[in-house]
Amino acid sequence: MAKLFDLKDKVVLITGGAGILGKSMVHHFAAEGAKVVVLDMNETSGNNLVNEVKAKGHEAMFLITNVLEKAVLEQNYEAIMQAYGHIDVLINGAGGNMPGATIPPDKTIFDLEIEAFKKVVDLNLFGTILPTMVFSKAMVKQGKGSIINIASESAIRPLTRVAGYGSAKAAVVNFTQYMAGEMAIKFGPGLRVNAIAPGFFISEQNRNLLLNADGSYTARAESIIAHTPFRRFGEAEELLGTLQWLASDASNFVTGTLTVIDGGFDAFSI
Repeated sequence: MAKLFDLKDKVVLITGGAGILGKSMVHHFAAEGAKVVVLDMNETSGNNLVNEVKAKGHEAMFLITNVLEKAVLEQNYEAIMQAYGHIDVLINGAGGNMPGATIPPDKTIFDLEIEAFKKVVDLNLFGTILPTMVFSKAMVKQGKGSIINIASESAIRPLTRVAGYGSAKAAVVNFTQYMAGEMAIKFGPGLRVNAIAPGFFISEQNRNLLLNADGSYTARAESIIAHTPFRRFGEAEELLGTLQWLASDASNFVTGTLTVIDGGFDAFSI
């Protein structure tokens, strides 16, 4: 039974791999025996991460990328294929938000910065579409592969403030479902596309929103915890079991799904 979840020697690509959640994924998949490719814009963080992985005796490589530049992604593709010859798993982890695409309590829809909104949609949606277009070519050739998109709680339930981010992540879920049919029907049942929807995790992009300078919870954080049955934020490591399942043969008949990992937030009401 354990072989169902085996990832040994699989080539796993993680965009945004040098971020807080991405680092946890990189260390996990490398420890599971996968050959992990870290794709990120932060060269220093990416190289440091790969050095940490190699120091533990695992396999990893870093490639600087831009998920919005197809030509750069194609260069990454060539480098990966030259190094490993195949691509088994793509985790589209690159994403983020920016203040201009939000609507805080003291502002309204009329204050929304459309250019910022577009940038957030570009990063989260097209930053998922373009890597999928480029790296799935290897999966099509080999007749097998798993693509895992990172959605969000805000893709399921419209959350206050995050207008741009929520819209983009909702589109990522729709794209996931569309691609599940597109890939399987045209290229065979070995091609799978799924997504996960993390609930609330403290990361680089939301730290100031959720934590005060002294480490205590902000009012926003208190509201989140009050609506989360587990009464806490998630830990990066708590995404890994679901990711392992979706990346491995244990989920061979699973495609087009959205797995929610949120401590019960989406299921809870008063």
